[in-house]
Amino acid sequence: MMRLNISGGEKLPRSGPFVLAPNHFSEIDPIVVGMAVWKLGRAPRFMAKAGLFSVPVIGYLLTKSGQVPVQRTGSVRGQDPVAAGGELVAKGRGVVVYPEGSLTRDPDLWPMRGKTGAVRIALTHGIPITPMAHWGTDKVMARYSRKISFFPPKRIDVIVGDPVDLSRFADRPLDAATLTEATAVVMEAITALLVEIRGETPPDEPWDPSKHNQKDTGRF
Repeated sequence: MMRLNISGGEKLPRSGPFVLAPNHFSEIDPIVVGMAVWKLGRAPRFMAKAGLFSVPVIGYLLTKSGQVPVQRTGSVRGQDPVAAGGELVAKGRGVVVYPEGSLTRDPDLWPMRGKTGAVRIALTHGIPITPMAHWGTDKVMARYSRKISFFPPKRIDVIVGDPVDLSRFADRPLDAATLTEATAVVMEAITALLVEIRGETPPDEPWDPSKHNQKDTGRF
C-alpha cells in the first residue's frame, strides 16, 4: 500500500544509542517510521504505554521486539522516559520518540509545538537526537481516520537529518526553560526537513494547541 523513498539514510547512527525524532500526523506513522528504520539497518523500537504490555499477544510481541514500556505516573510494569533512556545507553539501542506527543493539531499538518521528553532523555544521558520527517502517510490513513487506503500504492517520502546540535545546553540545568528551548531547536530541525520534502513555506511559528482551546494529547 506504500512505497518508501528514503533520503539521508546514512545519517542514522549505525551503532550505539540514539533518539529518532519524527513528525507525526497519521496513526499509521509508526508503521512507516519502523519500516524506514528497519530498511536502514537498525531495529525500530518505540516507547510504548506500559498498559499495552499486559494485553494478550500484543504485550508478548512488544516485549520480544524490545519495545520500551513507559508509565508516566509510575508503575511496577513500566518506567519513566528518562530511566528508559538509561536502558538505551546500557544496551546500545535506538528508540523512536515523537516530540509532539500526539498527532499534530496544525490544520496543514506542519509539526506543532513539541514536548520535552525527547530532549530530556538526550541531555540526561548524552544520547544524540536524529531528526526525521516524512510526507504522504495521510494518503494511506488520514489523520484520525480508521480507514486505510491499500490501492494504488502511495509514495511516502522520508528524510533523515543530521543529529541536532544540543551542545549549547549541555552545561545548563535541565529546568523547564532549558528543556523548552532545546525542544524548539529539535522541532525547527524536523520542520526544516519537512520543508525540503513539501517544498512549501511553514507557519511563522509552530501550532500551539493551548492557544486554540485544544488539548495537547488525544483525539479532537
